[in-house]
Amino acid sequence: MKSIAILGSTGSVGKTTLDIVSRFPDRFRVVAMAAGSNVELLSEQVQRFDPELVSVATPELAIELAARVRPKRPTVLYGNDGAVAVATHPKAELVMSAMVGALGLRPTLSAIRSGKDIAFANKEVLVVAGELVTRAVRDSGVRLLPVDSEHNAIFQCLQGRPADTVKRVILTASGGPFRQWPAERFACITVEDALKHPTWQMGNKITIDSATLMNKGLEVIEAHWLFNLEAEQISVLIHPQSIVHSMVEMVDGAVIAEMAITDMAIPVAFALAYPERLELGHLKPLSLLDHDHLAFEEPDLNRFPCLRLGYEALRAGGTMAACLNAANEELVAGFLAGQTRFVDIPRHLETVMLRHHNSAAHSLEDFLEADQWARTMAHELMGTRPRRFWA
Repeated sequence: MKSIAILGSTGSVGKTTLDIVSRFPDRFRVVAMAAGSNVELLSEQVQRFDPELVSVATPELAIELAARVRPKRPTVLYGNDGAVAVATHPKAELVMSAMVGALGLRPTLSAIRSGKDIAFANKEVLVVAGELVTRAVRDSGVRLLPVDSEHNAIFQCLQGRPADTVKRVILTASGGPFRQWPAERFACITVEDALKHPTWQMGNKITIDSATLMNKGLEVIEAHWLFNLEAEQISVLIHPQSIVHSMVEMVDGAVIAEMAITDMAIPVAFALAYPERLELGHLKPLSLLDHDHLAFEEPDLNRFPCLRLGYEALRAGGTMAACLNAANEELVAGFLAGQTRFVDIPRHLETVMLRHHNSAAHSLEDFLEADQWARTMAHELMGTRPRRFWA
């Protein structure tokens, strides 16, 4: 039986992970879980899965959770230290890294350094500090198993294939809800409009990133670190049907694709059970007869400049990707709160990148300093009050 710790248990990937655990109780056990502020759902999860250790965002929430979960009485912690304790729980063999945004960086890095395999659903961790994370993976001899549907697809396509036989990888994107909208309509986009993803059910932040194509820009950077590829070896194609989750082109011209229905249970289960596969009989199988047309098109970088900014940050190196990610997190939060417009997200991102004094990073603190600067600058551009993100 494999013991698992979950960072982000109340998010969409965390809930999917727990669903897989519940379907295979003889294979998996949850020993620790961390969440943010959704104490109601977390208390239900604690009652059902009986972890030994739980963490929430604040001491007040920890007190509330402890009262809710009696008589289970797990150890309840809070804050960054609590998340790190969950990630490094001595019994955990695999950590599902599914916290939203850069907050997952410290606990994920701590888990790697303590010798845990990582099921990796938090792309921002690699975007912010890919060099540090991949170096720690090599030094610790652990496995980094991608959970994002696109990178999980590439990971599957690459199994057993030497690196020198790979020409490029092709990340697919649905195109989001505004794929066919003219640019002049973008100024009127509402939060409600942007949260209507055409094919996937996801959390609010990643859904907005999908709508701007920033999600794909971040995935380009993630693919660079996961698969040791240059920017020129990573392509993006719009694929509205979301059936082909990504592809790998070999040097001889063969293209290998991974296809499946749009359900995160498939990549989550693959990462949890790797190198084995689980029989997911509760899912509707993919029927190609129901999909007689699979379309692909080039992304429009004029209407969706966030993808271009992702490539630019990757090529710039240093702390630029950390800067991009941090500013994007604040701008997306600002858009969701009605503090800035959809069209301001890429405009402000580009301004932040132009003002950033890019430099090489030699430690986690270097990345976090750039991260905090970018968050402050994003709030200055929005005219809102900055927060101390890493406090």
